[in-house]
Amino acid sequence: MASNREERKRALDKLLPFQKADFKGIFLAMKGNPVTIRTLDPPLHEFLPKREVLMAELAELKAKGADAIKIAEKERLLKRVEELAEFNPMLGHRGCRLGITFPEITTMQAKAIFEAAVEASKEGIEVHPEIMIPLVGFPAEFIHQKEIVVRVANEVLAKSKHKIKYLIGTMIEVPRAAWAADKIAQEAEFFSFGTNDLTQLTLGFSRDDAGKFLKDYQEKGILPKDPFVHLEKEGVGAAIRMAIEKGKKNRKDLKVGICGEHGGDPESIAFFHELGLDYVSCSPYRVPIARLAAAHAVLGQATTASK
Repeated sequence: MASNREERKRALDKLLPFQKADFKGIFLAMKGNPVTIRTLDPPLHEFLPKREVLMAELAELKAKGADAIKIAEKERLLKRVEELAEFNPMLGHRGCRLGITFPEITTMQAKAIFEAAVEASKEGIEVHPEIMIPLVGFPAEFIHQKEIVVRVANEVLAKSKHKIKYLIGTMIEVPRAAWAADKIAQEAEFFSFGTNDLTQLTLGFSRDDAGKFLKDYQEKGILPKDPFVHLEKEGVGAAIRMAIEKGKKNRKDLKVGICGEHGGDPESIAFFHELGLDYVSCSPYRVPIARLAAAHAVLGQATTASK
């Protein structure tokens, strides 16, 4: 809702304690295991009130002769929603673009992460934060956000006189990032493939709208399966394979994994294992299926090797 940097800074100062408390709770619960934290990536339409609803509420307030302050506040909210409206929000002001436009948001999150890490460490918990910059397509985008995180980390750790080992990596969701993976890997210490967005952007299918035609595609043999459930290997899979190969040319110890609905799909997990991914991430309720599928993939590879 902020209309300038000062207002945004005041709001972020209020948010900082909540973010820090959340991160500390996660670090304590994870008991020394690595924790990957994606910096803010909100498609704004998913978090703002609907314009039509606000207009109806405003009309009702005026019709009932409501207090002028309430009407003014509702008008202000409606104006801000209209200012932030986007024709295609999934391709709009989100991911690293938000942090580049408003670096104070990334600054707040980084401060919350490292202050939480220090506090957890003081309580005897080993902490391994892995900060992930989302929706990067250009190496310069990653570098811009990485510099903020490193600066804040240095400030917090110097002040606390604590040492925390951390990684900074990125989500590969934009096809261009797969093409530029070798250059991005010069700066990024890990890749996490965001397969939901990578599928959308590679195929040109809207995840929210494709249901209107995907059934026809499957019935007519154009696509064998729903690409948002089972990874489409020839296009999306090829992009992942290329990014891994290019990335590891410049960083041999590059950690690679995937994050998305495909992380809970047994068929996709077998493919990811073939590519040499280190991990898959998925919805909590799909974790048991993912673990079983990963075990099957390893046993299948071992059986093939023994033959």
